[in-house]
Amino acid sequence: MSVELRPLGELCKTTSGGTPSRSKPHYFEGTIPWVKSGELPDGIVIENSEYVTDEAISNSSAKLLPAGTLLVALYGATVGKLGILSRPAATNQAVCAIFPSEAIDTKFLFWYLLAKRPWLIGQAAGGAQPNISQGVVRSLMVPVMPLVTQSEIVAEIEKQFSRLDEAVANLQRVKANLKRYKASVLKDAVEGRLVPTEAELARREGRTFETGEQLLQRILETRRAILAGKGKYKEPIAPVTSDLPNLPEGWTWAKLDSLAALKGGITVDSKRVDPGAQPVPYLRVANVQRGYIDLAEVKHINASAADIAELRLEHGDVLFNEGGDRDKLGRGWIWEGQLSDCIHQNHVFRARMYLPEMAPKLVSWWGNTFGKDYFQRMGKQTTNLASITMGKLSGFPVPIPPAAEQRRLVAEIERLLSVVDRVSVEVEANLRRVEALRQSVLSRAFYSP
Repeated sequence: MSVELRPLGELCKTTSGGTPSRSKPHYFEGTIPWVKSGELPDGIVIENSEYVTDEAISNSSAKLLPAGTLLVALYGATVGKLGILSRPAATNQAVCAIFPSEAIDTKFLFWYLLAKRPWLIGQAAGGAQPNISQGVVRSLMVPVMPLVTQSEIVAEIEKQFSRLDEAVANLQRVKANLKRYKASVLKDAVEGRLVPTEAELARREGRTFETGEQLLQRILETRRAILAGKGKYKEPIAPVTSDLPNLPEGWTWAKLDSLAALKGGITVDSKRVDPGAQPVPYLRVANVQRGYIDLAEVKHINASAADIAELRLEHGDVLFNEGGDRDKLGRGWIWEGQLSDCIHQNHVFRARMYLPEMAPKLVSWWGNTFGKDYFQRMGKQTTNLASITMGKLSGFPVPIPPAAEQRRLVAEIERLLSVVDRVSVEVEANLRRVEALRQSVLSRAFYSP
């Protein structure tokens, strides 16, 4: 069946909006929704962030549009985003309003424009803020068919999309459950419920065992020997435990600086001049994520041989972010030797365990989960940035299980979280599959012979 194609501009009227003067704040104290391109949800427009007055519309190029108006974004990263007004509203100049004639069903045109979004994006001109014009929208060729056929197509698309929406909702619930399960695994681990405690096994087997307190004393002896040799030794202070959770039998608390040597990183300074410097990779805050190291983009810095020797990361180093958004303070993970001669920026702290019996992964898991509250409370907030000091990181309280129990905990946590990771990969793959199915539905609706 051949289908007649006609330019959208022949079938619809179009207009654009405008922005009332920001120099008159009272213009934005009204009750008329003022919808911006970034607020188009590819569906019914229900929420928006600003409201204008009748006076603002009268004294600007903004226009009051009736409910049911079809909108398409013209500018920036939102080019091609769509919305249908649920109530009368005004828009800014980055939005094109479309008024279909009696020959075109609004929902039919909405779904068709969604199918043609790749074409619209392909027409965008400009650099950092690509844009399309009303002329581009009006030039789009639209299939013309009887209204009853349009209604049938709309009904079938909405039926299929409803099923896909239900699938997405189910997948999102699985993601939320996986997140809760992961938190439950880590909670059970630090409360002595994930694996049999060393104290329980020792009683059952009629033997003695090294407690967390005894392990801590060995760590402190090593710490004393290292720091005394450098003339930097200070006796560590035990943490105040009155506000800390109760620990399983055989565990104890210690501050992070009792367990590990802490080190800040290199300052990125464009004025740094060192004839003997050489470029080396370095980790930034963006590389140190919560529970993984992101090496998708690794930058290099010129550093002296002394800086490289002092800051070179070693397998097992625990990394903590010093600054960023408040909820990201202390975020980090373990360095596993992915790059040679890699160092770290001054906004990333390094903690190197004094003894290998203190498992770095347990320290990082603790910091990424239960330590989040500590870092947020201890963080220093400026206008746009939060940060923690080396002193606050040094005082971070860490639970110490017996060494044998640590090994069992790490093995069991990794086993369980690997299951979570595998399921998460499947969920993400299925979410991508759903989006591909949406495109397939639209393609079959409008491009079948």
